Amino acid sequence: MNTQTPLVEMRNIELAFGGIKAVDDVTIDLFPGEVVGLLGHNGAGKSTLIKVLSGAYKADAGEIYVEGKRAIINNPRDARKYNIETIYQTLALADNLDAASNLFLGRELVNKFGLVDDDAMEAETRKIMARLNPNFEKFSSPVSALSGGQRQSVAITRAVYFNARILIMDEPTAALGPQETEMVNELIHQLKAEGIGIFLISHDIHDVMGLCDRVSVMKNGKLVGTENVEDVTDDEILAMIILGKQPQKNAANT
Repeated sequence: MNTQTPLVEMRNIELAFGGIKAVDDVTIDLFPGEVVGLLGHNGAGKSTLIKVLSGAYKADAGEIYVEGKRAIINNPRDARKYNIETIYQTLALADNLDAASNLFLGRELVNKFGLVDDDAMEAETRKIMARLNPNFEKFSSPVSALSGGQRQSVAITRAVYFNARILIMDEPTAALGPQETEMVNELIHQLKAEGIGIFLISHDIHDVMGLCDRVSVMKNGKLVGTENVEDVTDDEILAMIILGKQPQKNAANT
């Protein structure tokens, strides 16, 4: 049992669209330096739940706490105030700009004359990349020329540079090959080591089992359960996803 205060706690969250509950009384939490996987079929409610945390949707009911204090999140700007950053599959990168310009997009550094300071932005980008992804070298290329894993690196680095404490990653390795996936996995381990908490939305059980500390499974808008990854098998997680059935041993313990 974790005695720390959760980085974030979503309590009894509900959200309906046209009378249908997309999220039905769901409670989940996330601790510093932890990766929690959110699993479930399309339409299970996992992305909708996380969009409440990122400010894209407003919940009909329920509360969000960040580091033990009630958080009011009505839009993405509110979420950023609580150091919550989201990395969507689409990444929201400007293809024609290089890594540094993407890192500071909309938050450019300027010199004393009020002009954009490209050198300072590149120096900052090199510094944080050296920490998160030391193998990254293509600082002057437009991001359109980067591989999928390198593009993920830029998106993740941007979030971390601007003090993300809670990172939401939506299918971060969905379109990547094995090497690229490994690169992103290493980044996730590095973020964990820095005490950042990550919600990882994924369809890939193997992905989740290898990266996550706990896994929360949703089905038809409800939370089936949250399990420590080391306590469950892939088959038990599959049963949770497909049948909405909790692992037997837990049923025995309750």
